[in-house]
Amino acid sequence: MNPLPEECWNAWSPDELHARLGHWKSEWYVVGGWALDLWHGHQTRAHEDLEFAVLPAGIEGCRQILSELDFFEVREGRLSHLAANATPAAGLWQLWGADMAAGFWRVDMMVERGTPEVWAYKRDQAIRMPRAAAVRRNERGIAYLAPANVLLFKAKHRREKDERDFEAALPKLNSREKLDLRLWLEALHPGHEWIARL
Repeated sequence: MNPLPEECWNAWSPDELHARLGHWKSEWYVVGGWALDLWHGHQTRAHEDLEFAVLPAGIEGCRQILSELDFFEVREGRLSHLAANATPAAGLWQLWGADMAAGFWRVDMMVERGTPEVWAYKRDQAIRMPRAAAVRRNERGIAYLAPANVLLFKAKHRREKDERDFEAALPKLNSREKLDLRLWLEALHPGHEWIARL
């Protein structure tokens, strides 16, 4: 099966994903820009996609619940179909979910490298914290990655939307979140412009 064109996104909202996965027993949580908006309590900007994370052990259960979608492995910028009865390759980081009938990508599933108790940053697993501190829930029960952790991911590329997300988040970060993010940036991105602002 050939993938849809990469620009054909009409992503679900976090609420739509929660309607499907909200009763699932395994850990999943929204990441990326939508995670920041769940933290803010309102949508601050348009989002092209919807990213969420699961642990490796949760991939199959998640695919079964989201069986209306066809999943494609994302590797080195290439998309390859993962048949419903196929097992994802070891070391897989990312899967896109396509609604082939509608012709749209709906979700971007990230595969986390932590444990049920510990969240680990995928680009440097020395950065770890208790999952209870890294994953939060909004008033509707939707799980999302904590803001400092989201901004750590965004700090690497610093696209225009990442800069806007940092500007919007900075006044709301508490002292612990600012300290964590500053220390992470000093370790991974010394000289980063956000460090002085934190």
